[in-house]
Amino acid sequence: MNLEELIAKTCVIGVSYFDTNGELMKQTQFAGQVLTVDAELGITVQLRHTDASVQQADFIVPPNLDAWFKAPPGHYKHAPSGVDIENPDYLVTWNVHRTQENKPEGQHEWWEWVPNTERPQVGQSGT
Repeated sequence: MNLEELIAKTCVIGVSYFDTNGELMKQTQFAGQVLTVDAELGITVQLRHTDASVQQADFIVPPNLDAWFKAPPGHYKHAPSGVDIENPDYLVTWNVHRTQENKPEGQHEWWEWVPNTERPQVGQSGT
């Protein structure tokens, strides 16, 4: 697989955020369709929302294909985030690690994106 093959494909993206001690801070889930790919800037996904009043947004993930896995057929619904997608092409998971303690207001925080290279485990009917 190469980056260009992802254009127009659908995906469910899971992101886990960890603090500087490696403790899980939060997990989020998104779904959408790949709009553009760039080997330096990343993979841009147009997010889907179940709420029609929510403006479409783009989400950019690093251009590393190690986190992308073919999705088994099914209905993927995640109530807390509103993610609802049927038969996506890919499942994508990232672990994002804070690399420094909290910074004062207005100063940039640094995070390291690490691809989760283990195939996501999903139930028979989705996540």
